[in-house]
Amino acid sequence: MSELTIDVSWLGVISGFVLSFLLGWAWFGPKMFGPKWAEGNRVKMGDGSTMPMAAMGLQALGTFMLSWLVGITATHNALWTIILVAATIIVLMAAGGKFSQKSNYAIYTETGFVAAMTVVMIICEGIFRHM
Repeated sequence: MSELTIDVSWLGVISGFVLSFLLGWAWFGPKMFGPKWAEGNRVKMGDGSTMPMAAMGLQALGTFMLSWLVGITATHNALWTIILVAATIIVLMAAGGKFSQKSNYAIYTETGFVAAMTVVMIICEGIFRHM
């Protein structure tokens, strides 16, 4: 169990989590991909006054967990491992999107976000790893 915490750059993990979560606000917001993504999911974009708190909480948890995993792989110099993990998540998300008949735009928006946040997390690990 110690391999999950020993030598992990928590500054890298937390910064990767925060920046990726903020990226999600912009990515799925009305000025970027949000409106067409919502249409592709057959949902209505809210005005921001009511947030789907359970979804936001799960997204925050998953984002933190992915950032922590990036931190663990950085500790073990296993960059290709996190790239494989991210690619696996992306492929499974795309498959799920196809099964639920989302539009290709919605699928590309969601999987593109996972790719983008993984890059942000890897960059944060690179910056804060040796601090």
